[in-house]
Amino acid sequence: MVNPKLTPDRLGRRAIVYIRQSTPGQVLHNKESQLRQYALKDHAKELGFQDIHVIDDDLGRSASGQVERPGFQRLVAEVCGGNIGAILCIEASRLARNGRDWHYLIEMCGLIGAVVIDPDGIYDPSLINDRLLLGLKGTMSEFELNLFRQRSMEAIRQKAGRGELRFRLPAGYCWTANGKVEMDPDARVQQALRLVFTKMIELGTARQVLLWLHNEHV
Repeated sequence: MVNPKLTPDRLGRRAIVYIRQSTPGQVLHNKESQLRQYALKDHAKELGFQDIHVIDDDLGRSASGQVERPGFQRLVAEVCGGNIGAILCIEASRLARNGRDWHYLIEMCGLIGAVVIDPDGIYDPSLINDRLLLGLKGTMSEFELNLFRQRSMEAIRQKAGRGELRFRLPAGYCWTANGKVEMDPDARVQQALRLVFTKMIELGTARQVLLWLHNEHV
């Protein structure tokens, strides 16, 4: 049966399939999620959309609001253009994990009459009940991200308390087997580091050091 929210006007407009995974590791190893998200294009065809566009520029980018997302910006620009009939995503967290981005997108969808579609249903932001459900989905997604952060921070504190915390060191330094930080054993690396610090003391600013290194072809 045809969903009454999929009006001829909406079906005649473009459907956007938005695809995102949070980290490069997920992009490389979690292929099943990618397949599920790309399969939404076929779902859009089954629903009756003819003009379907996939935006996958944000693979490997977090939706926390702290990372630039060119794909999401393209999505918002398309919606603001008024030619979008539907946005398809695998779940709310794919679109945004922060309230600012989520509610702005929903507001724009309501203004132009676009629906949001996920595996659970079709939501029309211009209807109060659907808008409430979308608001809850966005709030739950944001809460879930904060929960992940809290768990991660607690795990870091516990490892630090045991003296087992390891983190990325600046170039030229490395961890030893007994957990100490030392300069890279490579003599050339040590020489390069000493040169930089020596020139910093001599010249006084990082910019002057950079210019000197450039002039000396280091």
